[in-house]
Amino acid sequence: MERWPWPSGGAWLLVAARALLQLLRADLRLGRPLLAALALLAALDWLCQRLLPPLAALAVLAAAGWIALSCLARPPRLPVATRAVLITGCDSGFGKEAAKKLDAMGFTVLATVLDLESPGALELRACCSPNLRLLQMDLTKPADISHALEFTKAHTTSTGLWGLVNNAGFNDVVADAELSPVATFRSCMEVNFFGALQLTKGLLPLLRRSRGRIVTVGSPAGDMPYPCLGAYGTSKAALVLLMDTFNCELLPWGVKVSVIQPGCFKTGEESVRKLDHWERRKQLLLANLPQELLQAYGEDYIEHLYGQFLHSLRLAMPDLSPVVDAIIDALLAAQPRRRYYPGRGLGLMYFIHYYLPESLRRRFLQAFFISPCLPRALQPGQPSPTQGAVQGPDSNLGLSPTGAH
Repeated sequence: MERWPWPSGGAWLLVAARALLQLLRADLRLGRPLLAALALLAALDWLCQRLLPPLAALAVLAAAGWIALSCLARPPRLPVATRAVLITGCDSGFGKEAAKKLDAMGFTVLATVLDLESPGALELRACCSPNLRLLQMDLTKPADISHALEFTKAHTTSTGLWGLVNNAGFNDVVADAELSPVATFRSCMEVNFFGALQLTKGLLPLLRRSRGRIVTVGSPAGDMPYPCLGAYGTSKAALVLLMDTFNCELLPWGVKVSVIQPGCFKTGEESVRKLDHWERRKQLLLANLPQELLQAYGEDYIEHLYGQFLHSLRLAMPDLSPVVDAIIDALLAAQPRRRYYPGRGLGLMYFIHYYLPESLRRRFLQAFFISPCLPRALQPGQPSPTQGAVQGPDSNLGLSPTGAH
């Protein structure tokens, strides 16, 4: 079969230069993804020259280039104009950084904080424009939520409310589900689920009127069984399912709902930044565990859990911009995604979770986050656990939320 002459040398350089110019005009996310795509296209070109007829090779390269362009090009975004957005949990972390970025872009930002005199609140007050307004709100207090609803209505009469960012979250115990008090599960649900539910429902009339956006920060711990995050993970799982329900039900109203599942970031929250906070929580857990559980698991077991947890926090990413960029895209993209996964290694984590055997999934999560040691009662030389032991009463430690905003 006769083959057409394949362009080479300077001709290919000219073609590559023109293609690169077209890619740059497409408003691409410049960086490693673009370089990787170009490298893959070059490798594909090399293979096509050797394996395919010219017309077929051109078709394959054109299709691959179009796919790369579609994946890498920034989706069209709506203008900021006079849009207003409410963000919860702006004392620190994602909420604070998102509030600063959205304010700089020209949004009217209503930022809720747990304490109006917290360092994060003072920073927002000092560095942001008058278009950013601070509001004290504790998601465990219905009166605070009701006040936030009235505050939002009063400050969006001329602009309407375009977006709600459910960012506030709470977790205060790192332990096996059996060791975690039921009060901790309730506290996580109060902040991460019921508080977000009440606030979202209260703002739906404004969001339906503007055909706006709901953006919720979830957690991969709600999608897969992270070791020792049972209370936190179950509350986030409930929240994400609620948002998926809203996404279906609000579709006829034009309201778009997105969930952001971030990786491990250094959010700067007091409960993460200060080691003495976690030391106090660990000591409180040990002091209130039923004696039977303490004997079965051992103090060394809990010490090991907290040690590995703190180690994982030290490895967290300090740059919060991937999450902030995802929030902005969910608010302004003409067609926002239902899910965003900002963070290092999340693609591999979800691939393993969905496609590999359960034993490998469990080992990966333990290696990635916390790998529990053997409980004392199961260690060699220890007496066998008593079968049918009397259950100890659950100790309601009164772990009131310290990070619910």
